[in-house]
Amino acid sequence: MSSPLTNAAGPIALVTGLSFAAVDLARLLAADRSLDRIAMMRQMPFIVTNALYFVVFVGLVLALVAVYFRSADSAGGLGVFAFCAALVGTMDMAGNMWFDGFAGPWIADTAPQAILAGGSGMLAVGGLSSYVLFALGWLIFGIAGWRAGMFPPWAAAAFVVAGFLGFNAGLPPYGIPIGLAMAALGWWITRTSRSAAAGPPAQRP
Repeated sequence: MSSPLTNAAGPIALVTGLSFAAVDLARLLAADRSLDRIAMMRQMPFIVTNALYFVVFVGLVLALVAVYFRSADSAGGLGVFAFCAALVGTMDMAGNMWFDGFAGPWIADTAPQAILAGGSGMLAVGGLSSYVLFALGWLIFGIAGWRAGMFPPWAAAAFVVAGFLGFNAGLPPYGIPIGLAMAALGWWITRTSRSAAAGPPAQRP
């Protein structure tokens, strides 16, 4: 399937992946472990990097869509399943990161006791679902995407490892592997697309 989005799948995945990894690294550096949890959540570097983490999650969704539709015509049912699993998991985790990035600082200022109380009930169910579905989604995307011919075995292995570590992607630096896996896939797509466009070397008469 050819479109402006799919034609730019390589650069989109490369830039998005690198940005994702960089923001998660910034989150790690911004977290002042010498402070208690509430005080840390009120620090501006922590607030900004957490908000940016949601933004790069949006980019990760767009990169996933571009990468999948690049080979959708030949991916078959297995490819559809892999794409849907990763999409659902990433959107679920993105919602969790929106809450942390935008609602969390407000709660820390207005009702810090709610944060200290911890999650329970439906909040705990929703939080756990995002971690589980994100990890499973990218594990499935790695294995099934490779079997469907969407990318080479090394990319599949990278996504499987990133998915396994991604269970803790809400905490830095566990989001970095998925960013690097997507960036590496973007580099591969860009390189192979250029090689295909160049065609075979011209033969001398």
